[in-house]
Amino acid sequence: MKKTLVIFANSVKHHQHCVAGKDVITKKWIRPVGDENGCELKDEQTKYQNPHGKYLVKPLQKMNIEFLKKAPLKQQPENYIISNKIWEQNYKIEREDIENFLDHPTNLWIDGISQNDRVNYQLILNDKMKITQSLYLIKVNDLKVDKQNRRAVFSFNNTTYNLAITDPKIQYFDNSKKSYYLVVSLGEEFKGYCYKLVAAIL
Repeated sequence: MKKTLVIFANSVKHHQHCVAGKDVITKKWIRPVGDENGCELKDEQTKYQNPHGKYLVKPLQKMNIEFLKKAPLKQQPENYIISNKIWEQNYKIEREDIENFLDHPTNLWIDGISQNDRVNYQLILNDKMKITQSLYLIKVNDLKVDKQNRRAVFSFNNTTYNLAITDPKIQYFDNSKKSYYLVVSLGEEFKGYCYKLVAAIL
């Protein structure tokens, strides 16, 4: 099963990689993972081949990726297990093209009982909160980044969020833009919660 994705995030997970992108045809999210438990990807698994050599995948590149099968989790329904075949670069999109891929949720997984940087895992397990997608690509106009503590503060649909950042390029954050695109992801379970993460700032 081969798909072409626009990569929107290559973030840090357990000192390895969590990659996420959208299918160029359906524009639905796919999170390439290493196994049925949503395992992070190693360096070698997130490299692509082009005529000049092998390189780590970067946001906004298009990649042809072969998958073995879909492996959804309750908190991450978009997971697909990758094959051993190296990824192939298939051009890229420009920043202005991101608008064509935006999501428009009413909120970012507000469960009604937790602080709004997390979701109670038991609600997900018991189907009291159905996660139909665990990744959103949104546009914000008031982003504030704390590089030292790796936090992002922004408002979306009249709610303010203060979330951890897992974008490895955060030290190069440029605060001169009028607006930013964020990939917000629902992470794995940790001490009873799934935390909301800013996986990429574009």
